[in-house]
Amino acid sequence: MRPRRIAADLNVYARNYLRNPAALFFTLIFPIILITMFGFIFQNTGTKAIDVTTENLDGNSNASVQFLAALNATGAVSIQMVSPQGNFSSYLGTHGDTVGLEIPAGFGQNFQAHRPVNVTAYVDPQDEASSGFLQGALQGVANAYNLHAAGGQPIIGVHTTTVGSAVYKYIDYLVPGLIGFAILTSPMFSIAELVSTYRKEGLFRQLSLTPLTRAEWLVAKIIWYTILSIIAAVLMIATGSLLFHAQVSLTPGVLPFLVFGPFLFVSLGILAGSAAPTPESAAVVANIITFPMMFLSGTFFPVSSFPPGLQLLAHVFPLYYVIDGMNQVMLFGNVTRALGDVGVVLVLGAILFAAGVYTFRWREK
Repeated sequence: MRPRRIAADLNVYARNYLRNPAALFFTLIFPIILITMFGFIFQNTGTKAIDVTTENLDGNSNASVQFLAALNATGAVSIQMVSPQGNFSSYLGTHGDTVGLEIPAGFGQNFQAHRPVNVTAYVDPQDEASSGFLQGALQGVANAYNLHAAGGQPIIGVHTTTVGSAVYKYIDYLVPGLIGFAILTSPMFSIAELVSTYRKEGLFRQLSLTPLTRAEWLVAKIIWYTILSIIAAVLMIATGSLLFHAQVSLTPGVLPFLVFGPFLFVSLGILAGSAAPTPESAAVVANIITFPMMFLSGTFFPVSSFPPGLQLLAHVFPLYYVIDGMNQVMLFGNVTRALGDVGVVLVLGAILFAAGVYTFRWREK
């Protein structure tokens, strides 16, 4: 590959792209509109018992065991016990749990002595349904215990905090998802249509007469969409922070996803465009690929709130690993899991890049 040829093609493509108001709108402005809109909207869904990951720091005292049994008996929640984790909030975040419950040490002793004691509910602002079920069940059982034990005197209280951090809000979880949305949609739709249009109008045949190779042409597009992804990420983080005080930042751990994400989806766009006989059908193919991935990868809704079958399906989509990796580095500081996500994105991107270079041709057979 020759850097000069890549830079020349990148310059030409960037100039044409910047002259297209629609492309700029959907790449840079539309995600900001989504952040603003979803920042004010909360979805309430769900009717079955909610799995609640629970740690009991009171050594399974009789009072704590009975309290958890009473919670389980409400039918609103299903208690799932884990051993003490040290940092329970981080444990919940890294394992994808949207709700959790911690019984403090001394719970039984304080309850028997009629001294106030708080249990801690961990909730995810992006999953209001599960959070509401847990808090409602906790408050109901706590009130019943207080009434029975001390004539309504407040002994057991409920302290609520957030999974991963006490300061996270809905918007904090939404920003990484919408950055992933921008990384997916911009290259997928643009490249799929571009490949189909170039082939229809014979522009690839003309490019075949130049020294530019197919790989160089593809690398130039990857570089351009990487630049756009970084700009879009900066704009969305700034919007979330300024309008909603989102506790997210463009950390170095995000950069691999802003580079390898476009690498993967530009390559996938090449394959989609190569499979479409016309520019119109290219848009259809891109939509068929993009829309299931967009809604089932955690962009707008937490994957942990999906039915088990859809959770398994989410792991099939490349976008899931982009969004999950950004969540891990931007919210939970879980570098180990993020590295696993980076690895999946990079391997898939390399496979799709090789397939894209092999599949599309300057000249039709």
